[in-house]
Amino acid sequence: MSFVQNLIGGILNVVSNVDPGQFAPSQPPPPRRPLLQSPQNESDEDRQFRKVFQQLAGDDMEVSPNELMTILNKIISKHSDLRTNGFTIENCKSMVAVMDSDSSGRLGFEEFKHLWNNIKRWQVIYKQYDADRSGTIGADELPGAFRAAGFPLNDQLFQMITRRYSDESGNMNFDSYIGCLVRLDAMCLAFKTLDKDKTGTVKVNIKEWLQLTMYS
Repeated sequence: MSFVQNLIGGILNVVSNVDPGQFAPSQPPPPRRPLLQSPQNESDEDRQFRKVFQQLAGDDMEVSPNELMTILNKIISKHSDLRTNGFTIENCKSMVAVMDSDSSGRLGFEEFKHLWNNIKRWQVIYKQYDADRSGTIGADELPGAFRAAGFPLNDQLFQMITRRYSDESGNMNFDSYIGCLVRLDAMCLAFKTLDKDKTGTVKVNIKEWLQLTMYS
């Protein structure tokens, strides 16, 4: 019991002075609709994206973690300026889990589009903050990169995140940066959804806690 108390106490000490109002998670994807029922005011770009999604997703019209891994690794293989170990199946399972609004284990069109748009936006930031063009973001460049993505982290939370996602030198490669931001964005969005009164605190029961922590 003392181990659990110390563990939770340590985490709470790290995040106790975090102001959730400073974070700017992306807007959640709209509710699912049948893939062929595209909205009437859909742009040409969205219609084209829908066609590409149908080709990528296959007959079930959903993207599994394995399919997501194939898609992402195929794309980053064309970007020699991004240092990466490649997106692993665990990376992709985690990304699908935090984006998976109906717990199906797969991403529908809107969920995939939401993730894709975020990855494109964060890729631009990643390249911008890779000042020395090493293909990674150094420890001194990371705070600015997170701030530009909408997450101004305090020192303690930043150190916790870098211990989890950076290498031993404090550098973060592209797949780690994206995986971290997908999770951070989803967790902040979940918090804002639960914080209905906008008090900066939430109360969760054991079922909600386990859903947030175990399937992510």
